[in-house]
Amino acid sequence: MILRNIKNLRGFATHSNLNSIQKPTPSVFNVFDRSTKTWQKEVAASNLQDSRTVDYIKNEVGESFRDRLLDIKRRYTKAICIGSGSNQAARVLDEEELADDINIADSSVKAVLRDQDSDVYFAKIPNRIQIDEENPSFDNIFNPNSTDIIVSSLGLHWVNDLPGALIQFNRALKPDSPFLGCLFGGDTLFELRTSLQLAEQERWGGFGPHVSPMTDTTDVGNLMNRAGFTLLTIDIDDLIINYPSMFELMEDLKFMGESNAINGRRTHISRDTLIAASEIYKSLHGNQDGTIPATFQIINVIGWKRSDDQLKPLKRGTATRSMKELE
Repeated sequence: MILRNIKNLRGFATHSNLNSIQKPTPSVFNVFDRSTKTWQKEVAASNLQDSRTVDYIKNEVGESFRDRLLDIKRRYTKAICIGSGSNQAARVLDEEELADDINIADSSVKAVLRDQDSDVYFAKIPNRIQIDEENPSFDNIFNPNSTDIIVSSLGLHWVNDLPGALIQFNRALKPDSPFLGCLFGGDTLFELRTSLQLAEQERWGGFGPHVSPMTDTTDVGNLMNRAGFTLLTIDIDDLIINYPSMFELMEDLKFMGESNAINGRRTHISRDTLIAASEIYKSLHGNQDGTIPATFQIINVIGWKRSDDQLKPLKRGTATRSMKELE
């Protein structure tokens, strides 16, 4: 087994009630091939051992979710964990006894059912639902003002209509209830992206998209505001993982279900180009011990549905004490 070395961390998975998927509303932001992405996640979850082996990123993010959930200091009647496959965030909610009714939802049937028979991998959450993250208007789950918390762990970066999905999340939450999400940010896999582009430029005089375009913190904040969320908290974690070579990185991405699903992508890269990209990767980004680093930038966001009972900041200039008095 290849060992992965994770560093520079700041600090989640389950039976049936499987409902048929709804067709997504057509989106003008048609960057990703959603059917291909669902197929990739199905294939990845079918390889049970390999799929579990590459859960290391989701497990790390799950621990980060644990800190954030415990900081809120609430207990929830109904929780929805969406778009995260075999959901480590749901595990945290259950292990910490933070929610009574936990629902796991994903576009991939095999992903949400991957660990349903495993005590080790969290088998006791019964509410697993197939649903399109891009159009999560599922009446029995996403009723308006029916949910105490919605969590999404590394699932939203493949959604075309992210503003529409966030609006649906806000609609489903009760007033003064939180949405906690994390998604890959713009610097994710920049080493792989540049290496493939340079290799294709050298071999073919041009290059195609091989790594998904990602959002950034400013975009996420604007989208959350547009969706009606308030009291936003956004921060970034960088996970740097060392691999023996570019090929092990690409293999792990495959078993994570994170392979390229951009519309208009090239479906085949020649072996010569891959070998060249691997050498470029080592030359530009390689470590002294011969391994290569891969950056996964995680954008973490917390937003709250508006409520008249929420605390509101005072107007500028109304303070009665000076900050110097706190020294």
